[in-house]
Amino acid sequence: MTISVLSPEILAGLRERAPRLDAANEFFHEDLAELRAAGYLSAHATLSDAVQDQRRIAQHAPATALGIGMHHIWLGVERQLRAAGVPFPQISEAAAEGEVFAFGISEAGNDAVLADSATNACTLADGTVALTGTKIFTTMSPAWTRLGTFGREGDELVFGFLERERDATGAPIAAAGITVTPDWDTLGMRATQSYTTRLDNAVIAPANVIARVTLDTADPLRYAIFGVFSTLVAAVYWGIAERALELAVESAHTRTSRSAGGAPYSADPDIRRQIAEAALIVDGLAPQVEWLAQQIDAEADRGEWGTLSFRQFAGLKDRAVEAARRVTDIALRVSGGNGYRTHSEISRLHRDALAGVYHPSNPESVRRIVAADLLD
Repeated sequence: MTISVLSPEILAGLRERAPRLDAANEFFHEDLAELRAAGYLSAHATLSDAVQDQRRIAQHAPATALGIGMHHIWLGVERQLRAAGVPFPQISEAAAEGEVFAFGISEAGNDAVLADSATNACTLADGTVALTGTKIFTTMSPAWTRLGTFGREGDELVFGFLERERDATGAPIAAAGITVTPDWDTLGMRATQSYTTRLDNAVIAPANVIARVTLDTADPLRYAIFGVFSTLVAAVYWGIAERALELAVESAHTRTSRSAGGAPYSADPDIRRQIAEAALIVDGLAPQVEWLAQQIDAEADRGEWGTLSFRQFAGLKDRAVEAARRVTDIALRVSGGNGYRTHSEISRLHRDALAGVYHPSNPESVRRIVAADLLD
């Protein structure tokens, strides 16, 4: 494992700002500036390294971890595809120079996600691709300068990067054909500020067209996106679960029971059982997330793609999310009434964990993927 740029001081700052950003429903501009200055926008050497860093950030500021994770997903995709000999832009150089990558994939009513698109793609005579459609949950909306997105042209899906220039402060400048609506007011993961993005003949330059994929065919790009996305998102919810367990243990030691003569709740058999249950769940996440990251890394080392299954990718993300939901629920119960207050960190973690069910693949889609793997 390479040495992480995430110093204790950086992590402490992330945790200190997280409740304020959540309460104000604001984007994590300060976090991003610090992470950029530290070199965190650069690519990791391996997916395993990225998983550990994303896990650490999630323990301190889950929304920041989820947001910056979208940037690192594209860098992970580049690493996988180039290792397999599949053409892909050298985006890691742009990232190291401060460009911020994000995802513009999700569309309202499109449960096919990467398998189809409601956005229209039109290739012009000069090779540029114009996209018209609406993307939802566009994470990092206030900050992205490179938006990985796609649309459908006939029986092909066309993938590429839209661009927004940066001003002197690094903030993105409005671009023709791209309308970003600041409509993010959600229960959790509030600092991601994942706005709705309307594309009206928004142009992808020829050099930024990543791939053209025929519908219903296996391809390395979507395989890499799904694998890296699922693993890095799972790392975020692993970090949430770990922090929730830590808070539950702290609460058990500090709360006392009047009926038990002032003894700490850590001595209460029921509290001990609940915390033990949470710990068993958390302990089960590490080998799952680390193993799949290692397998994806090993595949890249061999110069291959397609040796793992979408069932493995979707299942990992689903289990990590459900684990985080269960552990934060236990932590809420253990912490007592004070944990139910909006300013409580465990309350915020619980709300953030709920967001996981809306990331691709959602629970219903996961089960379709698994059933198809076993029965078709």
